[in-house]
Amino acid sequence: MEKFHSMATELPGVVLVRPTAFRDGRGFFLESYTRRDFERLGIADEFVQDNHSCSARGVLRGLHYQYPHAQGKLVRVVRGRIFDAVADIRKGSPSYGRSIGVHLAAEDPGMLWVPPGFAHGFLSLEDHTEVLYKTTDYYYPEHDGGIRWNDPALGIPWPLPAPVLSPKDAALPFLNDAGSPFQYRGEGP
Repeated sequence: MEKFHSMATELPGVVLVRPTAFRDGRGFFLESYTRRDFERLGIADEFVQDNHSCSARGVLRGLHYQYPHAQGKLVRVVRGRIFDAVADIRKGSPSYGRSIGVHLAAEDPGMLWVPPGFAHGFLSLEDHTEVLYKTTDYYYPEHDGGIRWNDPALGIPWPLPAPVLSPKDAALPFLNDAGSPFQYRGEGP
């Protein structure tokens, strides 16, 4: 039995990963990451940092990226629910400026792989929502960047109209004003 199944999204390189959960009367057990299985799925990046956030309902974090220390992110929810949004900000990409949104929830333990070159953010849909994500590079505050959550060019269908934002996220530029540092390199993510 395969431990993980993947499903491509509308953005090339952004992948939904479903672990196989073994359930019985005690609860469940699953492997949330196994390097050899992720290599089989084409997600062969090495993870160097784990992050954990807890948010109240209506908190929106994002849309973030980091450059030059670009981060791939493997995102999962361990408590509550989120609407997770990803936008392709790689100049020259056939999907530049396109975005997707997916629902992730603790009771359905799927994960989202967000490769470098994409802006990422999520909206908490329940109080005390906890999100864990692995990253492929360390966090460098001086290289932090982002795109405004409600950029009309991205057309992200956020399910709550008035999210709670940090002052930093509320002041992020629109994609056309930000001047993305990422360049599309051809086939693949």
